[in-house]
Amino acid sequence: MTIAYSNIPNTFPLDLSTLKLTHEQFYKLCIANPEQPLELTAAGILIFMSPVGGESGKREADLLVDLGIWNRQTQLGAVFSSSTIFKLPLGSQRSPDVAWVALSRWNALTNEDRQKFPPLAPDFVVELRSRTDNLSELQAKMVEYRDNGVRLGLLINPQDRQVEIYRIGAEVEVLQSPTSINCDDVLPGFKLSLANIF
Repeated sequence: MTIAYSNIPNTFPLDLSTLKLTHEQFYKLCIANPEQPLELTAAGILIFMSPVGGESGKREADLLVDLGIWNRQTQLGAVFSSSTIFKLPLGSQRSPDVAWVALSRWNALTNEDRQKFPPLAPDFVVELRSRTDNLSELQAKMVEYRDNGVRLGLLINPQDRQVEIYRIGAEVEVLQSPTSINCDDVLPGFKLSLANIF
């Protein structure tokens, strides 16, 4: 197992190759350390997530509220905050800034699966780049989401006023300074406003 510190200008790996965390061990590690957000890559790299500043936290909350209002009106799925870790099909355990899962897929999980880290890829994810985030690491994470079956992923980059759109079977689409993103292909009738982001 390797440990890496994310959101630091340099990554500092610590090779613990004699250890290989199981899904259950990673779950227990997270529960035992609620103050320290963690992720685990499919390669066994443990990532310590740093907290975000006020501006990034506000932007993330705005995105979550907009998606939550749409979802409450349509009742088509379940919305998740950045505190939720998903056990993805290809082995990583990740926590998007904002996520949504179609109701039929959420309801198909057992009660235990819903109580722990849901064993599925969300249908929709948003990653919001904070001031200290490494862009290439976030882009790799978005590709990982897509490879695991996330149908629509948005990487919002306020620093460069860009949004990268990730869809299964499609090239990454990059938009410069958009005012909104039409998410209708996965979230019927939902248009994500970026008025409070850029």
